[in-house]
Amino acid sequence: MSGVYRLISNIMYKLPDLKTAQIKDKKVFLRADIDVPLSGNEEISDDTRLKDSLETLNYLIQNDAFIILAGHLGRPEGIENDLSAEPIAKWYSKELNFQSENLKNVEINGLKGWEISENLTVLENLRFHEEEEKNDPEFSKKLSSLAQIYVNDAFASSHRAHASIVGIAELLPHFAGFMLTKEVQALSLLLEDPKRPLVVVIGGAKIETKLPMVKKMYDLADYVLVGGLIAEETETLIKITREKVSPPTNGKKSVLLVAGLNVDETDVTSKDVENFLQIISLAKTVVWNGPVGKTEGREENLEIGSAKLAKGIIESGAYTVVGGGDTIGYLKKIGLLDKFSFVSTGGGAMLELLSGEKLPGVEALVD
Repeated sequence: MSGVYRLISNIMYKLPDLKTAQIKDKKVFLRADIDVPLSGNEEISDDTRLKDSLETLNYLIQNDAFIILAGHLGRPEGIENDLSAEPIAKWYSKELNFQSENLKNVEINGLKGWEISENLTVLENLRFHEEEEKNDPEFSKKLSSLAQIYVNDAFASSHRAHASIVGIAELLPHFAGFMLTKEVQALSLLLEDPKRPLVVVIGGAKIETKLPMVKKMYDLADYVLVGGLIAEETETLIKITREKVSPPTNGKKSVLLVAGLNVDETDVTSKDVENFLQIISLAKTVVWNGPVGKTEGREENLEIGSAKLAKGIIESGAYTVVGGGDTIGYLKKIGLLDKFSFVSTGGGAMLELLSGEKLPGVEALVD
């Protein structure tokens, strides 16, 4: 049978296999992960997600599909020129051996974009339209009018019930892209039967999204190690240890450790890094999402907390999973990204799937 199965809450689902789709001479709406960091001069500072999209995109091109590629950049409030998708269109043009100066401005059914070739058009940032995040039915219809087939390869956005993720999938024949399929497959196997001890490291600055994930990971993992700005939420973190979501399974008791910050609050303390590494050395599986200290402008300094943590995770011999744009970008800069067992394009989506949550974008693909 074609497709990939996933196990969430003991229910098996099958994702529709793109290779079974009749795409020759068909218009295909490809929802990709194009949310990459841009520098002040609109240059892409980390193109990992874009490179990951090429397998699905090249398959569609090689099989004579007409592709409308779309996604979002950042969290704009209306139209913000510094979050335009034009640098993304230029990147695809160069990567696919077209000439970026030949990009043609187009407008299709009221949606602006750039025609890279006769069979590939990249749309402007979908979040320039407030209807996108609202999953507005009329906006979903507008998107679906552009194509005959829908392909979701945007795992990192699939925890959002947005028009280009959920609404359009309800209106067109739909399939999972190759990257999304790999993500769901790898992470679902990890959720189903992880080798223990399972250690989850959560850092970063997105307190409003990370704190709920700490609570869910505390119910799944043997050890949850917390660093970064979310470590400052001491009272909430202590409360989590007193309110487990469910009773311990097979006698498993979770441990939550919170790292302190140094005097200038730019990094985790050296002592706490060593404590983390002692636990990680015992692990059979390690999941990491979010730097444990500031990394901007410090990528060459391999003595900061995130660098030491990365080296310790790699040297542990455990099955290692890393996700989240900031973490991936940093590991790429210091040359350690390819040392991890599995690199997830998703940050919040990765943690939500591992916590047993159903991702709206994945659910929308299930027949």
